[in-house]
This record gives sequence, structure tokens and C-alpha cells, in this order.
Amino acid sequence: MSTVPPQVAAVLADYDADITPDRSAEKAAVKAALAGLVEIAPGRSVEIRIPPHAAVQAIEGTSHRRGNPSAVVETNARTWLELAVGRLSWAAAIESGAVHASGERSDIGHLLPIWSSTEIVVKHTNQ
Repeated sequence: MSTVPPQVAAVLADYDADITPDRSAEKAAVKAALAGLVEIAPGRSVEIRIPPHAAVQAIEGTSHRRGNPSAVVETNARTWLELAVGRLSWAAAIESGAVHASGERSDIGHLLPIWSSTEIVVKHTNQ
């Protein structure tokens, strides 16, 4: 497990302080966390969507090329970042409805967290 990217740590610190992060900072954090997932699970069988910021394809298996993918994971930025650092478990996110996962291979809980939340150095995005 590598170190939590600073842009992810900064946005999580904002959430912790009840500060709405800058939209561009939140987008950068989401993209960094998605890149971390793709690094550990390359492929094109599952589409992970974090609207309105980004979407990627990951996980080995049948590739998706056009139309609706057969496996989709979708959530909001905060949930995704909390999953990425282990502050939220996959099971809890699914149970609460914070994550919508459908299709074969859409259970990505075994790939999370990408980083440990104990590696986070607190620094807000607006500092």
C-alpha cells in the first residue's frame, strides 16, 4: 500500500472539518483514487463512476467497449474517497445505498481500501 496522495488527504480533511472542498480539488482527489484502483486492478470489465468528476474502467475480465457496461459501480465523491482510505467498508456502503453496484465483478470490496487512513497528513484544500 502506497502513501495517500496529498489531494485525497486534503479533501478528506475538508470533509472532516465540515468544509465543502473546492470542486477542482475534489475532482483531483477522485481522479487520484480512481488511478490508484486502476493501478492495483487494471482491466476494462467494470466501470467505476463518480459523477460528476470521473469514470474509469478497471478489473480484468471481459472488456467493455460501447453502450452500457455490464458491470457498474457508482457513488459520490465523499463515499469513494472514504472507501479508498478504509474509513468506510464496502459492505456498509452497499448496505446504506451509498454505493450502487450491478453486474458481474462489480463487488470491488476486496480491492479496498487502496490506502490506509492512518497514512493521512491533515491539510485542508484551502490552506
